[in-house]
Amino acid sequence: MQYTILGRTGLKVSVLGLGCGGPSRLGRKTGRNEEESVAVVRRAIDAGINFLDTAESYGTEGFIGKAIAGLPRERIVLSTKKTVSRKGVMAPPEEVPASVEACLSRLGTDYIDVLHMHNVRPGEYEYVRDVLVPQVRKLQQAGKVRFIGITEDFDGDSSHTMLRRALGDDCWDVFLLGYNLVNQSAARTVFPDAIRKGVGTLVMYALRWARRTAEARGELARQLIAQSRMDPSAAGQDDPLGFLVHPGGASCLVEAALRFCRYSPGVNVTLSGTGDASHAEANARMIEGPPLPAEDMARLERLFEKVDHIP
Repeated sequence: MQYTILGRTGLKVSVLGLGCGGPSRLGRKTGRNEEESVAVVRRAIDAGINFLDTAESYGTEGFIGKAIAGLPRERIVLSTKKTVSRKGVMAPPEEVPASVEACLSRLGTDYIDVLHMHNVRPGEYEYVRDVLVPQVRKLQQAGKVRFIGITEDFDGDSSHTMLRRALGDDCWDVFLLGYNLVNQSAARTVFPDAIRKGVGTLVMYALRWARRTAEARGELARQLIAQSRMDPSAAGQDDPLGFLVHPGGASCLVEAALRFCRYSPGVNVTLSGTGDASHAEANARMIEGPPLPAEDMARLERLFEKVDHIP
C-alpha cells in the first residue's frame, strides 16, 4: 500500500481508505453478520489500509472498534462524523460532547483522529462554524479530537458551494467531497485552494459510475450530448468510459476510477466501501497502479469539462 500525508494534519495515511458507510455499510445493509463485517475491516487493515472512515449515523463504529481491538492505536487513523442536522433542525451545541463520547465508546478508543461536521449544506455552514466548531475545539483541548473536518452534501450541492465558502476560513483541517471520473468539478473549484491552504482531502463516490452498466453510461452520454454538455466527437458509441480499458491503460473501470482519483492533484485519500473483504483487497491492489495514460486523462477532461454534477 502507498501512503501520503493528509494535508497539514501531518497524518501518514493510506491512499485508499475504507469507507464504512455507503450502500453496503460493511455489509450491514446486504445481509452480512457482525463477524463478517468485522472481517472486512481486518482484511482491509491487513492489506495496508490504515484510514478508516465512519460516522455516528452509519451504525458501523462498533464494528471498527471490534476490528481494531488489540492493535497499536497509532497504526490506525480513525475518521468519524457528527450529524449536524436532522430533518432541518440543527444540533444544539451541548449535543456535540455527548455525541463524541458515544463515538469514542463505540470505537473503543480515547481519541478521534479526524472528527467531521457531517453532510453540511450551504445554508447550515455559518451555524456549524460559529456554534458547533467551538465545542469541537474544547474537545481538541481535552485530547479527544485531533483534527476537524467537514463533509459536503454532494448530491445537493453539486458545485461545492459550501466547501468553497469553507476555504475562506482556517478552522478546517480536512474536507470530504464527491469526485470521480465523470464528476470532476472539484479539480477546478476546490483542490487548488485546498492545496494552497494545506487542507487534507478525502474523496467519496469514487466508483459511482465505474460500477454502473455500460448501457447506463451510454445513455448518460446521449443525454449530455443532447444538452450540449459533451462533445460527441470525444464520446464512445456505447460507453463513454470504455476507452479507459486497454493494454497499457486500466484492466477494468473500477481500476481506472481508483487510479484516476489516486493521481488527481489535491486528492489525499480515496474512500471505497464494501461488504466483501475480497473487494477491499482487490481495490488495494488496483489503486497501486501507475497514473492513467496522459492521452486517456486528456480525453476524460475533454469529455466532462462542461459537467458540474451527475448523480
